[in-house]
Amino acid sequence: MHINNEKDKKVLGIERNIFFTGITSFLTDTTTKMIYSIMPLFLMSIGASKTEVSLIEGIAESTASVLKAVSGWWSDKIGKNKPFMIIGYGFTAILSPLFSIVTSPLQVLVIRFSERVGKGIRTAPRDSLVAGSSSDSEKGKNFGFHKAMDNSGAIIGPLLAFIILSVFPGNYRKVFIFSALPGIFGLITIIFFVKEAKKSKDALPKKITLNDFSYKYYIFLCIAFVFTLGNSTDALLLVKANDIGIKALFIPIVYLIFNSVSVIFAVPMGILSDKFGREKLIIFGYLLYFVIYLGFGMTTNKLLVILLFALYGLYSAATDGIQKALVSDLIDKNKRGTGLGIYNSLIGITLLPASLIAGVLYDKVNNSAPFYLGSAMALIAAILMFLFYKKFNKVNQI
Repeated sequence: MHINNEKDKKVLGIERNIFFTGITSFLTDTTTKMIYSIMPLFLMSIGASKTEVSLIEGIAESTASVLKAVSGWWSDKIGKNKPFMIIGYGFTAILSPLFSIVTSPLQVLVIRFSERVGKGIRTAPRDSLVAGSSSDSEKGKNFGFHKAMDNSGAIIGPLLAFIILSVFPGNYRKVFIFSALPGIFGLITIIFFVKEAKKSKDALPKKITLNDFSYKYYIFLCIAFVFTLGNSTDALLLVKANDIGIKALFIPIVYLIFNSVSVIFAVPMGILSDKFGREKLIIFGYLLYFVIYLGFGMTTNKLLVILLFALYGLYSAATDGIQKALVSDLIDKNKRGTGLGIYNSLIGITLLPASLIAGVLYDKVNNSAPFYLGSAMALIAAILMFLFYKKFNKVNQI
């Protein structure tokens, strides 16, 4: 058990480390979502096809995701999280404004991949710090808080992008330049306000192997893999919104709606998972995703698409942070970085085939096909998650 002298110091009822890690994520996500909310349209403006848009996102996210397992394992071995977080958030702060000088989709891919390397380095150690700074009774709440802060940046980012594009119509490069500022402030926050959680040398694992994790953990990874095969890049949702007539200027606002709903419900969903079980919330999230993607496939109504984006925020609140909390429940405390790293790597790597398949379906079949695929995979994952819950809930009751 590790000792954390900061644990009793709370800010607004949240452990100090978790609060300031949340602030860092808020500022960094403001930077990345300023960029992300306009990137699909920017890429198409410099000649990219919809398949290329999906492929760029898939390559950037998935190939860099291998680092999540490596950095998680390394942070467990040395008993430190903060150095990985500083390096990872530093990548985003430094590289993001470079999008303002690109002239081809290939250049976007290089910078996007390099920036995602930073995410690969920081994600598992950060999640391990959140889990390690949480009591078991508040783990869902704290992961929910972190998700809420992350998505608060995803509200402010698109809003700032909208304001900048309103002042400079069609000038995506201005958005990229201004995006540097929040990322720099996020890096400063992690350096000066987040404390390393102290761990005794005796608590550090001597050796970590794949056999150290339970088969329940691996079964859940398989279910997450099935779901993620249908969970392609959100860029296609923004492209679909634009295709049915929502003007490019308002695309960041549509993305803002999704993130606003996620922020509102992330902490309540986390608290519900602490009280009633994480599996039930995840099943609900998968079923909601099934309905949402079915809706995206079937509708051409602008108001309905906006409603679907709002429901997408509710799905996000019910799954993203909750799945990480469940994973941390299934692994030993001194191996959380590795276990969360493997989980994050799997999700990220699976995004590549998921996004490539969805992009090809969008380009070669029609703009509904990728969403029908996503809804089908979500329904299968929900059924598997229900069987998972029934099997292991019975085991726990014996």
